[in-house]
Parts: sequence; C-alpha cells; structure tokens
Amino acid sequence: MSTTDLSHLRINGQRLWDSLMELAQIGATAKGGVCRLTLTDLDKQGRDLVTRWAREAGMSVTIDKIGNVFMRRPGRNNSLPPIMTGSHIDTQPTGGKFDGNYGVLAGIEVVRTLNDHHIETEAPIEVAFWTNEEGSRFVPVMMGSGVFAKAFTLEHAYAATDTEGKTVKDELARIGYIGDEEPGDHPIGAYFESHIEQGPVLEDADVTIGVVHGVLGIRWFDCTVTGMEAHAGPTPMALRKDAMQVATHLMQEVVATAMRHQPHGRGTVGMVHVHPNSRNVIPGRVKFSIDLRNSTDALVDAMVDEVKACAKKLEAETGLAIQIDLVSSYPAQGFHPDCISAVERAAKDLGYSHMPAVSGAGHDAVYTARLAPSGMIFIPCKDGISHNEIEDAKPEHVAAGCNVLLWAMLERAG
Repeated sequence: MSTTDLSHLRINGQRLWDSLMELAQIGATAKGGVCRLTLTDLDKQGRDLVTRWAREAGMSVTIDKIGNVFMRRPGRNNSLPPIMTGSHIDTQPTGGKFDGNYGVLAGIEVVRTLNDHHIETEAPIEVAFWTNEEGSRFVPVMMGSGVFAKAFTLEHAYAATDTEGKTVKDELARIGYIGDEEPGDHPIGAYFESHIEQGPVLEDADVTIGVVHGVLGIRWFDCTVTGMEAHAGPTPMALRKDAMQVATHLMQEVVATAMRHQPHGRGTVGMVHVHPNSRNVIPGRVKFSIDLRNSTDALVDAMVDEVKACAKKLEAETGLAIQIDLVSSYPAQGFHPDCISAVERAAKDLGYSHMPAVSGAGHDAVYTARLAPSGMIFIPCKDGISHNEIEDAKPEHVAAGCNVLLWAMLERAG
C-alpha cells in the first residue's frame, strides 16, 4: 500500500494530545513537568496505563527479561518481522511531558488510526517502550535497547544499583515487569522513532519536520593541566606556571575546533575544577571536561587530533604538563537510507516543511539501527528546551510528526 492510496489518512491529533496529557499526570510536578523515574511505582503506573491502551486497541503485549515492552497489531502475514516504532516513558527527575513519551504514544495513535479506518497491513505493526532510556536512576543510559542490541549483557544491567543500593533486577521484579523473552530475540523489520528535537534548530528555521540522518558520535575526555601554585602578589607574570591560563587556551581550542568542523561539529567544556581555587593563589592544577561530537567517527577523530595537537604545542611552549584521558566513546550512528527516504517522502507528500537533521543526543534508535533499518522523525520543541519541566511542543507539530510516522510505517509495512 503506497502513500498515494492514503492521501485522506490522518491521525486524530486531539486524541494523541489528550493521551500525552493523561500520561503526564503520572508523576506530574508543580512546575508542569514530569518526574517518573525508571522502575519506580510511578513507572509501573505509566507502564500499566500504556499497556492498557494497547490492549484496548486490540494489541497483544510481550515483555522481555529487561522489561522492554512490545505491543503488537497483527498483519496479514504474521511471519514477517514487524514494522516497529517506539521510545521510552521514563523521565528525568525534572523531566517534561514529551521526551520519549511522544514516541510511544504516537505509535499507539498510529494503531488507533489504522483501527478507525479498518486498514490491514501486510506486516505486523509494533509499538515498543524500552527500559531506562534516561539513565537518571540507573546507568548505563539506553539500558533496555542496549541489552536488546547486545551492547552490554543482561547480567550487567541487572546488577546496576541506584543511590539507595536497589538493583535493576529487584526493582523490575518488584513492579512486575520481568518478562520471559530473551532480549534481542524479538524480530524487527524496520524501526522508526518520533521525538522532540531537544534542540533549537527546527524552531529557529521555522520547519515542522526534521528528517534525521543519524546520531552524532561522542568522545568525552578529562584534561588535567599541571603548573605550580604560587602567591598572586610576589610572583612576576613572566615567572609563573599558571595552569589556568594554559587550560583556558586549550578550552578555547575545543570550541574553535568545533567551529572549524561545521555544520555538525560540537565542542563543549562543561566542568572545571581549579586547585587550590583561592583568590590570591596562582592555580597549580586545572582539571576540565572535553566533549567533542560530530556526524561521523572520522570527523570526531579529526577534532580529537586537533585538540591534542594544540595541547602538545602548549606543553612545548609553556613547559606545563597536559594530560588528556578518554572517559567515554560513543560511535556515530547513521540511519538507513530507506527509512530516511520514507520519512522524507511522507513529510513531502503531507505538505509539511522539512529539513535534514542530526541528533546530538542518544536515543534507543541508536541501538535498533545496529539490528534493523531504522530512522527518526524530529518535531520542534519550544526554545529547544528538554530535560526540563518547561519542555513544550505545539499540538500541530505533535500531530504532524505522528502523521509522518503513520505514512512512513505504512510504506514499510505494506
């Protein structure tokens, strides 16, 4: 079934919005956001509500051993791998109504719309929500999809503890969401994830749909510059070993490197520790974070090389030691050309303004892309703000993204 046969087909935007607002009441905060941490009683309430909606829409529900939930609408040929969509329903401690939740409920709305119009697909349609995407209570982040994709083991995930020493396995069991299925045994024909952009690009460009081509690769480093503490008054400028001045030079290079590697280069120094951190002492040691990102691993590596070359030059010029240690590395993940083009075609045929986009943040689609053709759909969020109680999106954008999801999934499902 091609999108040309479905020119009349649209989701029910009000119904989707109402579902988002109802789910947002579970863990609602005074400032209008949501605090629904993974595997808490509130998470159980959210899971129970979403799976109830799925069953009311005629879907069957399967849960795997890490608590990932798969809600299935049968197709004509149920031997075909399902065309899947989804995201997560856990939130940050000061989270919003849309991050993750939108992707799950957009999937439920797709199924409700197919039911309304008595449309049968060749392949089954599934909606998934993945356990502990946020990583705010347990690490690693994107835990459920990561275990599913064999990025780390089930045992490693089960053993993770929160600040009170409670384990993932015990909390999954407590809320009744340890399933029988082995993570990763669930087939996927293709995967689409709808999400707020969590950045300001679409809103700034006044564009409705971001056609996401991939997720940026990330390298995190700790950098330590070692000089010598000395009194700020008696020590002449020319005789100082000022770690701060060398560190700030290198911090500026992090940003300059990102600026040289546009459009997708990102360079951030977000954390700085100065020793001894005294008003009248020349800093003897400065430790700071370096966050470098770009659309391909080759580009990230080129940025890393430039920052390290600057550090080596500064060492030679100043005689101060500079140590740069890798903390974390996440590879760039491109999405499948067929899924990208399906999203782009749907946006074009529906008459929505659209543009290529990249994700600077991680999503469950990063891990599904290792297993099956995957793609993402972005919609604008107000002021680009996310992971914040004031996170917001326009109802018309929420509906538009879901319409694109509907058409893209139908193209793949047949």
